[in-house]
Amino acid sequence: MQRAYASFALRRAGQAILVVLLAYVLTFVVITVLPGDPISAQLRNPENGFTEAEIQELVAYYGLNQPVLVQLAQSLGRFLIGDLGISLRTHLPVGQMIGDALPSTLVLAGTALLVAVVLAILIAIGTQVLPQKYGQGLLRAFPSLFLSIPNFIIGLLLIQFFAFSLGLFRIVEPEGPWATFFAALALGIPVSAQIAEVLIANLDREASQEYAAVARARGLGTRALFFRHLLKPASLPAVTVVALTVGELLGGSVITEIVFGRNGIGSLVERSVASQDLPSLQAIVSLAAVVFVVTNLLADLTYPLLDPRVKIAEDRAQRTAKEASYA
Repeated sequence: MQRAYASFALRRAGQAILVVLLAYVLTFVVITVLPGDPISAQLRNPENGFTEAEIQELVAYYGLNQPVLVQLAQSLGRFLIGDLGISLRTHLPVGQMIGDALPSTLVLAGTALLVAVVLAILIAIGTQVLPQKYGQGLLRAFPSLFLSIPNFIIGLLLIQFFAFSLGLFRIVEPEGPWATFFAALALGIPVSAQIAEVLIANLDREASQEYAAVARARGLGTRALFFRHLLKPASLPAVTVVALTVGELLGGSVITEIVFGRNGIGSLVERSVASQDLPSLQAIVSLAAVVFVVTNLLADLTYPLLDPRVKIAEDRAQRTAKEASYA
């Protein structure tokens, strides 16, 4: 069984590396095929303040005087060793800019993910253990309500009430603990709706299974049935949704950081788009692909641990293949 899981993990890791490389190549191709050689155009832009010597150095660095395939090979080689290029806006290494902005976004996105998961679990538990008028009515309406309100509206409401009215945090200190929590709350509430919907649907399905009816017939209470038998198998699809929401958290951080005045990856994206800083954009897109793929890889590796039937199905497939080869 351990050998099968190791093989499964290695295969998934290989697929993840391939996806990241393909995402980088696709981003490079999109930038390369843009009309007018946009990187050279930015180098020659007087507003960027490059001297002729610096322009020639950057042309050689990016291989702009080389064929496209050579540029791709050089760019991919730099990416593999962690060299993300030079910003056309600030003249600084892109890796340094991302390193300065990344901690703020990681704190925001990590807190938002925690908020989303906790909210989703609380709502899902309530639909199963609370009286019907609350669990079946009010709580089941929360995900639809959360999903229908954009995160920037939630952010503005939180700022108005908790910053201006109650004074729990100051807008001029966006990196403070309370400011970070409410920014994460604005980002996490819409995300929690998707997790809650999937978790509730799967809890309802598991609750209708025969094993749940047998457990009730033996006198097992609602709460004990939920925590002992229903939660673990119902959480498997929710793990997939949690992994997929990482991309939404990264995208939503752009708006949330602007609303709360935070300096993170989102604000870096906004400035890079405004100034057409293509090396920075390519690096950020590649970073987002790495985060998204790694998160989904972790979700894939978690499946067999949450549900042994995933490994059993794989073992059966392997046995079937062996039997066919022997035949």
